[in-house]
Formats: sequence, C-alpha cells, structure tokens
Amino acid sequence: MTCVKIVSLLKGSFCHLLLVIALWLCSYQNVVALPLLPKPGQIPSTSELPSSPDSATFQPIEISPTMIPHYPFHGEPLPPMYPSFPKTYDPVLTGRCPVNFSVISSITAKTASDCTQSLSTVVGNVICCPQFNSLLHVFQGFYSNHSDTLVLQNAVADDCFKDIISILASRGANSSLSSMCSVKSSNLTGGSCPVKDISTFEKAVNTSKLLESCSTVDPLKECCRPFCQPAISEAALQISGIKMTLSDNKNIVEVPSEIDTLNDCKGVVYSWIARKLRFEDANTAFRLLSSCKVNKACPLDFKQPSEVINACRNLAAPSPSCCSSLNAYITGIQKQMLITNRQAIICAAVFGYMLQKAGVMTNVYELCDVDLKDFSLQAYGQEGCLLRSLPADLVYDNSTGFSFTCDLNDNIAAPWPSSSSVTSLSLCAPEMSLPALPTSQTLGSSGCHLDGVHFLLSAILIFVSTLLY
Repeated sequence: MTCVKIVSLLKGSFCHLLLVIALWLCSYQNVVALPLLPKPGQIPSTSELPSSPDSATFQPIEISPTMIPHYPFHGEPLPPMYPSFPKTYDPVLTGRCPVNFSVISSITAKTASDCTQSLSTVVGNVICCPQFNSLLHVFQGFYSNHSDTLVLQNAVADDCFKDIISILASRGANSSLSSMCSVKSSNLTGGSCPVKDISTFEKAVNTSKLLESCSTVDPLKECCRPFCQPAISEAALQISGIKMTLSDNKNIVEVPSEIDTLNDCKGVVYSWIARKLRFEDANTAFRLLSSCKVNKACPLDFKQPSEVINACRNLAAPSPSCCSSLNAYITGIQKQMLITNRQAIICAAVFGYMLQKAGVMTNVYELCDVDLKDFSLQAYGQEGCLLRSLPADLVYDNSTGFSFTCDLNDNIAAPWPSSSSVTSLSLCAPEMSLPALPTSQTLGSSGCHLDGVHFLLSAILIFVSTLLY
C-alpha cells in the first residue's frame, strides 16, 4: 500500500494545453521526496495507467520517514542499490599528468556522482555525459593556466585522460565513460584546429565579446534566443581559417573535414572560457549549453513498429489489439533510458510521424492513453519519470542512495503530430503558433493551477536492473 496519493493527473483539455505551454516555458518546480519501492520482476504497461480528471491542484506531498528504504539484512554485503564508498580514494594514476587534481576536486566529485556505475547507462544522455564533457573543458582550461597553450600535447593528453578516468572510477563512476560518451583523449589536444596558443587566440578573437556573452548563461533564454552559443561559434570560425559560403541566408560548411576542424576549434574556445571563469561558473555555463543541444533531439532508438502499424492502420474506433500492440512497443522503449520532458515531446512526435508515414492516421496516443512519461524509464504503476529540461545532477544520500528530480508535467498526454515534418516542431515559444497565455483571472476561474511539483525518486538499482533486463 502506497503512502502517497496524487490528487490528479492533469488531463483536462484546457489544462492539458496550458500545461504543455508551461512545460515549454519553464522548468523550475518544487521538490518533494517520493522513494520508489519497486516490485521485483514487474514491468509496467501503459495500459495500466489510470485516466485523469479534467483539472486539479497540486499540493505539497508529505512523506513519512518510515518510507525511506533501509537494507534489512544486517551483516550481509550491501547490494549496489545501497552504494557504499570507501572513506579514502586511491586511484591508480600514471604519475605523468602535471596537474594537481585536488584543485578541481569539486568538479570531479560532481562528475563521479552524475556518472555512478549503477545509473550511468540510463542517465548518460541527459546527466552523465554532459557533465563529463564539462569536466574535460574545465580541466583543459585549468591546465592552460600553467602554460602558454590552450590544449595538451598528445602524450600528456593521453596520460591526463587516463588519470581523470581513474579518479572518477575510484569514486564510483562508470569506468567506460570514454566509450559511453564517445570522448577520447584527443579531445584535449585541439585536434585539427590551427590556433592553439593563447597569444594567437586572443589576437584573432574578440575576447571581450566572448567573455561577456558566456560569463553568465541565461538558463531560460539561451536555448531559444542564444547569446553564448553564437559567440563560441564565431570565435571558433575566426581561429579555424575556414571560409564560409552564404547560401539561403545560412552559413554552410561544404567539406566534412571542415566541420571536424570547427568542432576542434570550439574545444579550444571552451578551454579559453574555462581559463577565465571560476571552475563552478564554467561548469554551470557548459552544462546549460549542453542542455540546449540535448533537448533538440530524441535519444531513443525506435525500431520499425510493424505490429503497431498492422494493428492500428485504418483505425476508426478504440481497438484492444491496437492499444495492446502499442503498449507492448512503448514498454520496450521505456527500458532504454531516462529522458527530459522536452525530449519526450520530440520523441512522441518522431514516433507519431513513423506511424503516420506507415498509414496510421488516427491519434492512437489519445485512444490508448499514452502520456509523455511513457517514453521514459518507468517504475511500476504510474511512477514514470521525465527529467527536467534544465541540467540536473544525481544526488547521493547515505540513507536513500542516489536520487534524481522528476518533472510531474510528464502526466500530460503525448501530443499527436499534426504537421507533415518533424523539422517543423519547435519548443521555443516565439516560434510556436499557440494561443496567448491565460490571465490570472482566467486561471482562477478555470480551477486549473500551475503549481508544479517534482518527485525525488530514490534510484534503486533493483528497479533499474528489472527494467533493463
């Protein structure tokens, strides 16, 4: 019997539209604790999700201390869901990386926590890999403080990269971060970028403009009305030596090798920014920039939904076989990873376009009660989780293990695509054709409130393992 009762799941037509708008416009919510107590071996089905009343108000949820899970078998080894870290860390270092890693220990500790062995595979796209990349940028800038260059030589980069991986692994992080996040030691070398020394960089780039643009990254504006990202791209272009051609009012790079050079030069630009900012400020800025990129695409792998197409094509009324097939397919999708609320909207559109292209024209999301949360990792029942679009970290607690913040906006019904192309989808308010936001008086009379609430879900490895395998 659960000790938590959710007042409502918000699916009224007016509240639905209003919450979709709110989901696009804001990500800051209140946080409360809701430990997951999974039923071993139980895999959720979207058909089990209850229907929702037309409107509701979220109220704070109080959790009894008795709900906090404790390992009951004293004297036996702790399972991975109750992680126990050594009091001292003894990473195996090469001894050839000329850096005092203790100076950036706050960033390495955050990265180790975000990339913990038990959860890195399901939070890699949203939490772990963005933080790991940020650590490398910060490290590269920190290294340049003691040299006249913004990059590392190949041999030193290889040694330092090995030391970074070893330090993270000694603190409980996944030792396979390099392959999981597609990062190599060469990312610290500047690659094919022709400008790598500080003097040449500062002569070629308007550094005052770059620093002004990226010293403080606005978390609410940057992704839709970017300020720092264009400054980084401009600086990278200036030091790349690449001539851009103008076509259809867009700058286009003609040769793939030039794209690689530009990306390498962006790494050099990141290094210069990290050199100028405090480590924590640089890390925050880089994480915000990565969130803009992460939330532009659906990271899920959609296999050809042949059974869904056959069961749902030419559908005019609710069909048990269609919904059963759809639920079975989405249950497989749920096992892949945790995604953000914005990613879920894109994933719903991508999958919807796949179905439409194959002849499924009926809104099967509505007929089969598919929510946004159904595209992300699930617990039993209705405890699906979508992460916030803004950067978030895993949090470790001695009693409850690792936790992460979920967004209750995931209870919105998945939007069925109405346009002919996924490229037309935009999550930025100025570009969207949506009605004006209701006034406070309208909100009051409708009985629909936007008081957000988040669940702090205890990340229990048994639950994750059950879903993954």
